Amino acid sequence: MQVLQRNYLPQHLEPLLLDCRIDACIAVQARADEAETDFLLQVAGNHDWIAGVVGWVDLRADDVVRRMERWAGFPKLRGYRHLLQDEADVRSVVRDPRFKRGVAQLQAAGKIYDVLVLGHQLDSAVELCAAHDRHALVLDHLGKPAIHANDLSLWQQTMQPLRSMSHVYCKLSGFVTEAVGPDRRYSVDVIKRYLDAALEIFGAGRLMFGSDWPVCLLAAPSYTAVYEIVAQWASRLSPSEQQDVFGGTAQRCYGFAA
Repeated sequence: MQVLQRNYLPQHLEPLLLDCRIDACIAVQARADEAETDFLLQVAGNHDWIAGVVGWVDLRADDVVRRMERWAGFPKLRGYRHLLQDEADVRSVVRDPRFKRGVAQLQAAGKIYDVLVLGHQLDSAVELCAAHDRHALVLDHLGKPAIHANDLSLWQQTMQPLRSMSHVYCKLSGFVTEAVGPDRRYSVDVIKRYLDAALEIFGAGRLMFGSDWPVCLLAAPSYTAVYEIVAQWASRLSPSEQQDVFGGTAQRCYGFAA
């Protein structure tokens, strides 16, 4: 994890976006702390090309509505994420009345909830998505399937209920860290099989590119390398579908003007 033990700031990201012809991005929390939300909003406020922020708030807090109101004056705050992948018992969290109330309240406020789970927790993520359909949800990192095992069947089977949940979107992100094997290599061809499966389940109109930068650097040589995997895969799609994957879906989902 040494590659992550340094600061990654806007001045490091902006040239990478320009190289990939990306106009704007969304900053997503990585730490379960309201100070993280404050920091990301401050950074976004200083850079027009950081179009939005997905922050963190304690969704199980009794005063979660009051806590969210503290950011009412920050239009770039588009949603929240809780690190479900770090929970010992994700199913109990998803079924916790306090958590369910928190998700319902953020949806009532028109905020996105980003769903972050590990592959073996995906069934709980599907349960969460089925229970909360009042506003858009975003499944991060394809649900983190074990791509390195090159076994689509269980992941596809678990993901199938999401096909009919039109409020659920999916980020094409985080795949390189799930694809590396013991030799620290990954197969682009295998990754593309999972992207194909995601397209079949969601359609291009519910898929969006995500870099997972800088975490992607644990497995990939660069931001551009991750971008190129999706760009090459998407090259066979229609121009409108490519536009969805690389901007249109995110604009609709997170509520940005076209």
